[in-house]
Amino acid sequence: MPAACLSDYQALARARLPRLLFDYIDGGSYGEVTLRRNVSDFEAVQLRQRVLRDVSAIDLKTTLFGKALAMPLALGPVGMAGMFARRGEAQASRAAAKAGVPFCLSTVGVCGLEEVTRASGIPPWFQLYMIKDRDYMRQLIATARDLGCPVLVLTVDLPMPGARYRDMRTGRFGGTSLSGKIGTVIDGLTHPGWLMDVQFGGGPHTFGNLAAALPEARAVMEFWPWVGKNFDASLTWDDIAWVRDQWPGPLVLKGILDPEDARSARATGVEGIIVSNHGGRQLDGVPSSIAALPAIVQAVGADLTVLMDGGVRSGLDIVKAMALGARACLIGRGWAWALGARGQAGVDHVLASLAREMVMALALTGCVEAGRIDQTLLVNP
Repeated sequence: MPAACLSDYQALARARLPRLLFDYIDGGSYGEVTLRRNVSDFEAVQLRQRVLRDVSAIDLKTTLFGKALAMPLALGPVGMAGMFARRGEAQASRAAAKAGVPFCLSTVGVCGLEEVTRASGIPPWFQLYMIKDRDYMRQLIATARDLGCPVLVLTVDLPMPGARYRDMRTGRFGGTSLSGKIGTVIDGLTHPGWLMDVQFGGGPHTFGNLAAALPEARAVMEFWPWVGKNFDASLTWDDIAWVRDQWPGPLVLKGILDPEDARSARATGVEGIIVSNHGGRQLDGVPSSIAALPAIVQAVGADLTVLMDGGVRSGLDIVKAMALGARACLIGRGWAWALGARGQAGVDHVLASLAREMVMALALTGCVEAGRIDQTLLVNP
């Protein structure tokens, strides 16, 4: 099946990946209400079409945290991406470098910081989950700092994993019966392309950034429950100062969904926030990211760099988010679907498609520069 856009890769990934992995990428928590809202609320935002303007030269370039980007987009952190394609985080980082956008590596990626940096030649942004072992957290942050990672993204909306029913049904959180485990093995065997590429050719399947802290880890799929138990649920606003003491560069908090929390983030002195509901994977029934965005932008003004993720499925969505106040967007599922379907080539295509769609959207709204996107591009902002 030829892919025309980001969403086409959802079906391609479903066909290539074992159900356990596809449902991990694709699913949300509880009834997946927020997961659906993330997309439908974007669809409800209307762009204002304008005509007879000179749009012969469209410029998507922007700057984030002092770094020039080819377009206002980053590949957001996705855990276990190395299970979707052989050394998946390394492949995705190469695609991001080729497209001139940042790649943000998850703490729970299969590939570690050093491997990803070697793969693309560019240190990634690093997304940090706080586990209870602060000594190891200090070492991990130091590794990111010494490698030259430009941005540290601290995820703050996961004191414990949300109730992800699809993952429970496939047994990803453990406790699967013998028959369920046999079914999982059979599912893997019936996806030979994935089996040869990843299971046989893509090892080791451990958490690259946590292997030294968690030496008993044998395999990503077996060890995720232990990692969940070791996330630090006691994390508070007071702990941001501890992170800041370890990290001299830009610090961004990911998982802000309320204006009051955005103001609290500003008070800690961080450089940025990501408006996010964790892709609808944590507390179901909360607002979509795009619905929450305007009030948060109003609350913090120009004091923070405000980014957003959740529901971005096209370049048009990036324009809509920026018109509502975001400086740039992150995508997660989109690049994970593409990686699972076609490896780096899929991620390359998704990034090129998003850029092309942004150019078209700007041309037909009469805006020639990404830096000029504002509410005037919307109908009834």
